[in-house]
Amino acid sequence: MRQVVLDTETTGLNPKKGDRIVEIGCLEMIDRRLTGRQLHYFLNPERDIPEEVVAIHGITNEQVKDAPKFTQIADELWQWLDGAELIIHNAAFDMGFLNAEYQLLANKQGTTFKALESVCGVLDTLKLAREKHPGSRVSLDALCKRYGIDNSHRTLHGAILDSEILSDVYLMLTGGQTDLLLDDSDPVPAAANALDLSALATVQGDLVKIVPTAEEISAHQDMLQLIAKKSASVIDWPTPD
Repeated sequence: MRQVVLDTETTGLNPKKGDRIVEIGCLEMIDRRLTGRQLHYFLNPERDIPEEVVAIHGITNEQVKDAPKFTQIADELWQWLDGAELIIHNAAFDMGFLNAEYQLLANKQGTTFKALESVCGVLDTLKLAREKHPGSRVSLDALCKRYGIDNSHRTLHGAILDSEILSDVYLMLTGGQTDLLLDDSDPVPAAANALDLSALATVQGDLVKIVPTAEEISAHQDMLQLIAKKSASVIDWPTPD
């Protein structure tokens, strides 16, 4: 399965009011593993970037004045996303801007506009996080804290950096480990974590062997890779069989 972790930075919050994309970052993931392939653009938005927005992502008018315009990268981006499942945090925001850019392009060319969703799937990790952690904060920073993902280098928003962080968050959200990772607001008494193994001594007969599925084995391997990456250690735990 080919997935693309995607993030955008913009001149503001509303494409209907003329806000445009200034950065797009895409990371390719196949079978839940990053391949190392990426697509990254800084774009000339053809309008000023307000100072209050520059304070968020650090992208200035001077930096993008000679960058390509969206029309120059539109075909390459479409082909890169075609057929993939897009992994986006707050997908309505990024997809709204992407579709607005393609709508503007279609209007200039006098062609019929086709939404990006017509050629790719979209998985919204914000929606997924709200379903898994109702009532909790589910911003990217909050999810990093919950799952122990280091985002200390994220002093400003950035499309590639946020996509890298989101790839880790996505794997944790979908790896079956969320019940073991609690934030500071969810204290659990020590007794609740204690296991009473005495009953096992009275079990008679053969124990049932549960064989993991391919998806569970893949999730296990993803978790080992993430632990190794965050701990800077070699993790040599056996794959369940």
